[in-house]
Amino acid sequence: MTPNGILQIVSFFLLILALAKPMGAYMTRVFNGQRTFLHVLLRPLERLCYALTGVREDVEQRWTQYTASMLSFSLFSFVFVYGIQRLQAFLPFNPMGFSSGHAPGNATAMTPDLAFNTAVSFVTNTNWQSYGGETTLSYFVQMVALTVQNFASAAVGVAIAVALIRGFARQQANAIGNFWVDLVRGTVYVFLPISLLIALFFASQGAIQNLNSYTVATTVEGKQQVIAQGPVASQEAIKMLGTNGGGFFNANSAHPFENPTPLTNLVQMVAIFLIPAGLTYTFGKTVGDTRQGWAIFAAMSVLFLAGAFTLYYFEQSGNPNLQKLGIESMASASQPGGNMEGKEVRFGIAATSLFGTVTTDASCGAVIGMHDSFTPIGGLVPLFNMEVGEVIFGGTGAGLYGMLLFAILGVFIAGLMVGRTPEYIGKKIEGKEVKMAMIALLATSAAVLLFAGISSVITFPKDAYWNGSYGAATGNLNNGGPHGFGEILYAYSSGAANNGSAFAGINANTPWYNLTIGLAMLIGRFLIIIPMLAVAGHLASKKRVPVTSGTLPTHGPLFVGLLVGTVVIVGALTFFPALSLSPIVEHFLMNQGRLF
Repeated sequence: MTPNGILQIVSFFLLILALAKPMGAYMTRVFNGQRTFLHVLLRPLERLCYALTGVREDVEQRWTQYTASMLSFSLFSFVFVYGIQRLQAFLPFNPMGFSSGHAPGNATAMTPDLAFNTAVSFVTNTNWQSYGGETTLSYFVQMVALTVQNFASAAVGVAIAVALIRGFARQQANAIGNFWVDLVRGTVYVFLPISLLIALFFASQGAIQNLNSYTVATTVEGKQQVIAQGPVASQEAIKMLGTNGGGFFNANSAHPFENPTPLTNLVQMVAIFLIPAGLTYTFGKTVGDTRQGWAIFAAMSVLFLAGAFTLYYFEQSGNPNLQKLGIESMASASQPGGNMEGKEVRFGIAATSLFGTVTTDASCGAVIGMHDSFTPIGGLVPLFNMEVGEVIFGGTGAGLYGMLLFAILGVFIAGLMVGRTPEYIGKKIEGKEVKMAMIALLATSAAVLLFAGISSVITFPKDAYWNGSYGAATGNLNNGGPHGFGEILYAYSSGAANNGSAFAGINANTPWYNLTIGLAMLIGRFLIIIPMLAVAGHLASKKRVPVTSGTLPTHGPLFVGLLVGTVVIVGALTFFPALSLSPIVEHFLMNQGRLF
């Protein structure tokens, strides 16, 4: 590791630390219905939304009503996005003539299974992409279907987190807020104004924003090159702020039209962590003890820094099979200059390692380097980040409610150790809360491991509909051995964690992968949200219990260590066998000279 690289990581973390409190304080006022400095401009828009939809902002919902509203909104969103994709040939702003029934030129056909996968992906805030945006989707679909869902799915995640916070903050209450009000406030006061500022900044730096046809240029060799255009800056802003991650272009944030300068690269990473970090302060402020929020922030920070420096160390060390290159002075180095394979040369190893950690800590999935080209342990870091549930800051809302799930388990384990009924934020943690937390953990883990296991062995008849021209699901891999299995494991981990990034060596655009990864995304989204809303409703109905000498403090280093340990141990126990068969064994084989 170099001093410059270490400075980049530390400086980024300090920036997030500085922004967490002001962002969290602002969101506290927004979701409590208090006046903010933007009310003069945005309050009329908020009222208009209520008037058009018939929502009464003074009427709250029980957790079952809140859940039903969330599910109905998500179902409508899915149908809307799926329908627009299938009808794109008949809709405007389609200068390249992309259709749904066939593939013009080199474009990818938007088949029913791919449309299903994409609709599920954007509704669940995953943004997994089995297609190339510039060769598949019209500007209308990108703007009206995908960009709109970037706002909507992110706002849903924040609404769920706010509802769970109210569950801890309230006493003997039968309501946890109003889903429609939380959805509108999150969109109007948080995502819209910040996205507008970020989009204008990106455009000023060189990100494109137009509706032009693709440009055909003649290169110096006399060949023709097609340069894709489109409304990129606007989608890029909410893609990062909403931890969505779906790129307008197939190269994602490695594309200079999406991410033109090192400064935009920094702003993209800051945007990914901005709301998740701020929500930890919102949590502490709302429950009446900001130390509780800082404890959650500290646990997330420990895990983030550990992952970032681990990934950076192994990428800077490189591949031992490429060592020396005849230079005796570099005998101690594994690879001169580190592992630059699959990395955008504008950003280098340190920034790419940091970005890879940030995007998989949060449920973003945007990339500036190909994770498939990371060293084995370098690839293990983003894989493990996703498999612990995207709780290391995590997605917008999802990171907080995921980490609170682990906090419930942590205090339950601590209670078992000392023989006391566990408590957290003044609420007794009883059987119902623990059962709901376990349902969430087991459902997502099962989705990853079962689908990955089946995909490793399942075989289809040759030329079968389910798998194109291959006889087995493994026929869609570019690599064999443990790395090939890692590509499958990463795909389902990314889907279930609602992340969206990939070990790009896998061709996932087949009916089998489109449908099964789509199911993993649905499980990873809704079988966490529904149990967490049940926990919110149950906690809101309880009384606060007084603090006694036997109460475990949940705001100090001991609790931070307990929480970090719970996340790591649960993740390791669940996924260690699978990880042993992929990046871990690949690391040892690489050091013996065997590559895949």
